Amino acid sequence: MRVSVIGCGHLGIPHAAAMAELGHDVIGVDVDQAKVDRLNAGECPIYETGLPELLARHTTSGKLRFTTDIREAAAFAELHFIGVGTPIDADGRSYDTGQVYGAIRQLAPHLDRPCTIVGKSTVTVGTTAQVTALAQRLAPAGQAVDVVWNPEFLREGHAVEDTLRPDRLIAGLTSAEGEKAIRAVYAPILDAGVPLFVTDPATAELAKGAANTFLGLKISYINAVADMCEAAGGDIAQIVDILGIDPRIGSGGMRPGIGYGGGCLPKDVRAFTASARHLGADKAATLLRAAEEINESRTDVAMRLINSALTGRPLKGAHVTVWGAAFKPGTNDVRESPALALAHALQQAGATVTVHDPQAVDTAMIRNPEFDYTDDLSASLDDADLVVLATEWPEYQQTNPVALVKRPATPLLVDCRTTLDPEPWRMAGWTLHQLGRPGK
Repeated sequence: MRVSVIGCGHLGIPHAAAMAELGHDVIGVDVDQAKVDRLNAGECPIYETGLPELLARHTTSGKLRFTTDIREAAAFAELHFIGVGTPIDADGRSYDTGQVYGAIRQLAPHLDRPCTIVGKSTVTVGTTAQVTALAQRLAPAGQAVDVVWNPEFLREGHAVEDTLRPDRLIAGLTSAEGEKAIRAVYAPILDAGVPLFVTDPATAELAKGAANTFLGLKISYINAVADMCEAAGGDIAQIVDILGIDPRIGSGGMRPGIGYGGGCLPKDVRAFTASARHLGADKAATLLRAAEEINESRTDVAMRLINSALTGRPLKGAHVTVWGAAFKPGTNDVRESPALALAHALQQAGATVTVHDPQAVDTAMIRNPEFDYTDDLSASLDDADLVVLATEWPEYQQTNPVALVKRPATPLLVDCRTTLDPEPWRMAGWTLHQLGRPGK
């Protein structure tokens, strides 16, 4: 098929490259000419595991190109993916869908033949119906323009894998033509046995919010239990193993730490909570808001652990190295990063902060230029009184703690992601503290 992807960010770039990998001819559209030039040169402006190689392969092969001219995309493609951003609105509780409607207003006037618009962006329930009415009113093709909502379930750091080999696909639609188009564009994925849930648009819109909000609830729940462990002297790692063996629960997403961040979970939990209140489901909204409050408190919890680890030494004037800037491993995305929130709290307490990250130093420097940065793990320890692990990159788990000991003083490490095996670090002379594992 001839496919366009409108919006080339953390969603659109992986999706465009993946569609080319599936064999489609793809044109990506973005308003940023400099970004488009880089993409056409095969250079990836974001980091996602496997994405630079995929992008380079298909821009070279001619299956994938990028433009700022939406008229070119309208003339070229028979199916148009909308992958623009839907950040949280000024009210802090709902989605700002301005980019979605803006994309439709720019695209629709140039649609003069039957085609399908497929929304990927996360939106408030009811958006599909409004987008459909707008597109059909503005398009010369009128009602021959079909709209389907096909929410993404990408995990940042795994966006390529999750696009090419998802665990499920959802299509919220109202016509046989829309279903036919979805089955055609995803044919290789469906042929591999991935289930397709064909629903009405409202179900598809709610499903995305429900899925991400449940993940937020799960993370907040295990963090709340970690707080109980710290108070009672229990071991959260053992509790995770005990809970995770239950097939009704599972251990996925139950690593206690400093909370969730990024461009999806925070805004999706907020917006889903707001939707619950709007729909009159007040008790559901109360439950969801509690998960938000737990997540918002994690920086304070980490700061208490750090101050406890210092055993009376002042944080003010200390040199602290924070390992991690990205909100999670596998990406250079630092939006609402718990690691950077913790770095900010440490600086506010009077510490001198140096941040290390395997991939996200450049993006972090743009958002938080007030910190010192290094991409050299060994150099990050120079003059450090304390190391705080804030993003669970495998580089930190796989490093040799013996090789990092450079000073005569006992290195002090606070693992705020409970991701390290304590024994190798302690055997190498490190003093290790972990959330939810007091005295371990």
